[in-house]
Amino acid sequence: MDIVIKQLRKKDFNAARKFAIEGMHLTWYTSNNLELYLYSKYFWYLEISRATRALGAYMGDTLVGVLLVDINNQPKKFPSFWYRAFVRFASFIINLGYKDASSTYDDANKEILAAYKKNHKPDGELNFFAVDPNITGKGLGTLLLNELEKREKGKHIYLFTDTGSTYQFYSHRGFDEVGRKDISLEIHGKNLPLTCLLFSKQF
Repeated sequence: MDIVIKQLRKKDFNAARKFAIEGMHLTWYTSNNLELYLYSKYFWYLEISRATRALGAYMGDTLVGVLLVDINNQPKKFPSFWYRAFVRFASFIINLGYKDASSTYDDANKEILAAYKKNHKPDGELNFFAVDPNITGKGLGTLLLNELEKREKGKHIYLFTDTGSTYQFYSHRGFDEVGRKDISLEIHGKNLPLTCLLFSKQF
């Protein structure tokens, strides 16, 4: 069955949230099902509320991949007071239990982005990118990136990733590594070594 890239439908938000659980390694932070549900919902609402373009990869009527991008000075695609309120509330709860880990990760990303912006002026961020973990060999990620490049031709886009993800995917598709920082996350009493990475590409 052919895969079609089009505007993400709101009714598929829950499927996109589930993709993030594995694709964004959210299970690192908790194995409790309720906590995982709430954290993934927080993560999805945080990113969809920022998106100025939201692309979905569809196999028939089924969502199989998602890409969100936040382009400077463009209107948000799904503005919502409820999403913003949920993110604020969830941020408070997350900081109570995972403040050290989340702060370390966020601070590292802010540091490498600030260093990059000293000499570059990116147009926006690819802020969410995940595909159905049960579907392989279809080139979903490449199809989504190719469509984004068509729609945002000429834009300078950056993204955050880390060595816990398949970051090599971006190198193979024309992105350059432009920043990195080694960190150690303390999660559930264990130290997790990780390297935060910043990639960018001129479309």
